[in-house]
Amino acid sequence: RLVDDLHTLSLSDAGQLVMRREPTGPEALLRAAAAAHAADAEAHCVALDLAVDADLPDVDVDPDRIIQVLHKLLANALRYTPSGGRITLSAERAASAVRVRVQDCGPGIAAEDLDSVFERFYRADPSRGRGGGGSGLGLAIARSIAEQHGGRIWAESAPGSGATFLMDLPVAGAA
Repeated sequence: RLVDDLHTLSLSDAGQLVMRREPTGPEALLRAAAAAHAADAEAHCVALDLAVDADLPDVDVDPDRIIQVLHKLLANALRYTPSGGRITLSAERAASAVRVRVQDCGPGIAAEDLDSVFERFYRADPSRGRGGGGSGLGLAIARSIAEQHGGRIWAESAPGSGATFLMDLPVAGAA
C-alpha cells in the first residue's frame, strides 16, 4: 500500500495522474464512500450519517479520484472515532463550489498541527507508530487530488471536539 501511495503521489505531483472528469452528483459520491465503509463503521460501533442539501449542482470531478479522497478521510475518521461515536458526511453549496465535509467526534487536532496534517509522513501524535495508522501519505494524496480538480481541502478542529475535513469542489459548468 505504501508503494501504491507513493506512486499515486508522485504521479499527482508531476501532473500525470489520470483524471476522467465528468459532471457528478455530490450525493452519489458520498453514498458510494459511505457504503464502502458501512461494515467497518458497524464493526467499530460507529454511526455513519449522511446529510446532503437538496438540489446541489453536479461537480466537475473524476468520481473515482474523489471517492479515493473520501475513502482516505473516512478511514482517518474511523481510526479516531471512539466506539459509540458518530461520523457525518455532508455536502452543501458554497459560492461556486460544493463543500463536502467529513466530521468525526474523535480527540481532535491541535491548532498547531492543522496545516501540517496534509504534509507527507506527518503525524500529529508522535507516539503513534506506523503499525497503528496508515502510511502518512493519505492526506497528502487527498490534498493533491483536490487541488488537481481546482478545489481545496483543509481541516478544522479543536482538541477534544473532533475533526472536520472540508473539501470544496468546482461546480460543473462554472467558468
